[in-house]
Amino acid sequence: MFVSSIYGELIRGGKEAGLRVMGVDPGLTRCGVGVVEGVPGRPLTLIGVTVVRTPATDRLDARLTALDEQIGALVDQYQPEALAVERVFSQHNVRTVMGTAQAGAVAILAAGRRGIPVTLRTPSEVKAAITGSGRADKAQITAMISRLLRLSAPVKPPDAADALALAITEIWRGGAEARIAAAMSSSSSQLPLANRPQNRRNRKEDVEAGR
Repeated sequence: MFVSSIYGELIRGGKEAGLRVMGVDPGLTRCGVGVVEGVPGRPLTLIGVTVVRTPATDRLDARLTALDEQIGALVDQYQPEALAVERVFSQHNVRTVMGTAQAGAVAILAAGRRGIPVTLRTPSEVKAAITGSGRADKAQITAMISRLLRLSAPVKPPDAADALALAITEIWRGGAEARIAAAMSSSSSQLPLANRPQNRRNRKEDVEAGR
């Protein structure tokens, strides 16, 4: 189940209340968690933000267990309707990538246990959504987060700001993506059965196969 399904319900039901999204910037040592509520085009509301930490000296199983317990507790506390988790991308430091991926999986699992939809967003996608540039640095992102959430001081550390950026990106882009999907679905359903995209592909495959 994806976030677009949640937005679809909001669109079809005409719900004016904002969607509550929890952003997770995964990491074993520091895992940023930020919760934001809102709808595209309107002021956003900061619900909560924190950083979950586990000691680097602890065993991996103990760290993952602690992370699971703490993220699960935050999900239960804030009751988000969707989670946005940073998508892991290739780096030179394989050990760091593995830790990030493991932490991200813990967050996804916490959401899955509770039936909460999850979307993965790349760092460049989030940067572009928040600042307009996919190459923005940490300072630029933090400054924009403070402005968007009307905060009197910058969010620290960067892991917390990144988590809030993920949540905001999901609120903004998730809604737009759902509307596009809904429009395409509606347009396709109005076409004659033979002219729908899937049936056109099937006919092409039949021709190519000589059927």
